[in-house]
Amino acid sequence: MSEEKKGRLMLCATPIGNLEDITLRVIRALKEADIIAAEDTRNSIKLLNHFEIKTPMTSYHEHNRTEKAAELVKEMLNGKTVALITDAGTPGISDPGEEIVRQCIEAGVEVTSLPGPAACITALTISGMPTRRFVFEAFLPPEKKERRRILEELRSETRTIIIYEAPHHLTGTLKELRDTLGEDRPLAVIKELTKIHETRMTMTLGSAVKYFNENAPRGEYVLIIEGKPLSEIRAEERSKWEDLTVKEHVHFYMEQGMDKKDAMKAAAKDRGVAKNVIYREMLE
Repeated sequence: MSEEKKGRLMLCATPIGNLEDITLRVIRALKEADIIAAEDTRNSIKLLNHFEIKTPMTSYHEHNRTEKAAELVKEMLNGKTVALITDAGTPGISDPGEEIVRQCIEAGVEVTSLPGPAACITALTISGMPTRRFVFEAFLPPEKKERRRILEELRSETRTIIIYEAPHHLTGTLKELRDTLGEDRPLAVIKELTKIHETRMTMTLGSAVKYFNENAPRGEYVLIIEGKPLSEIRAEERSKWEDLTVKEHVHFYMEQGMDKKDAMKAAAKDRGVAKNVIYREMLE
């Protein structure tokens, strides 16, 4: 007797603004699924009605993520196909989708992702900031201690930084970022992605704080912040040694067990100078 076929989980990306951004594959998957698990059924019903999708919906959100995921996994183990959608964008990105994916993998249920819109990538590509290397922080944590830790980590981050923020927290978050990363750090402030009034403003953290103090934020925002320049990091590293003379600097490494030649090479690297400069200083 053949083994009973298991169901599967399909992560279905939905539009972040413009309904035309949904893919034909996602529409077909939503129609063919046995159950649609939606972050907010009241919001998602508008999308389903627009595309005449009649599949039954169930609520799956932050507050029921663990228990509801377990229920849905049981359904999939019994052969049902579940399509997961979020309010907007790709499930599992800054939403409770990661929990059901984890439980599916642990239970041996197949998981597949139907690609489509993601606000973080869409915003990054129009920001004008470097895109080769970036770090996605989503919403900064609300807990003060954890938030402070993340901000301190971002202080020396060289990659482009992507942060989400709601309008009622935007000004406060910009002030924290300004105080941590510096007044002159460039950023792009983007809102209403893919909609008629899509907006991108390029400014510094200092000017952004001033602007939103005078203009009340409206809508959901994506902040794309330029990483810390390597030249600035190197300058800070060199400044750590300014209180030592060259001889003291070399002797510091020799006391750690280095021979004189390697100590001079290390000191030269710290100070950003050629090794022969250190050699001349040592002779004097």
